[in-house]
Amino acid sequence: MEIKELRKLSDKDLLKKIKESKEELFTKRMQLANGTLEKPKQIASLRRDVARMKTILKERELNGGVK
Repeated sequence: MEIKELRKLSDKDLLKKIKESKEELFTKRMQLANGTLEKPKQIASLRRDVARMKTILKERELNGGVK
């Protein structure tokens, strides 16, 4: 997901998205361990998406809760 799209989401939606992404990341890690994951690059992509979302939340917190 692009940063522009993420910035448009509310804090509540971002938290929900983070939770969903972490659950998906867990699933992908289990698939990797079992040898059934076809695209290992997905794990890195998910980790970056979670980091982006957390960064946006932190920026908003430091800027006084904008949006």
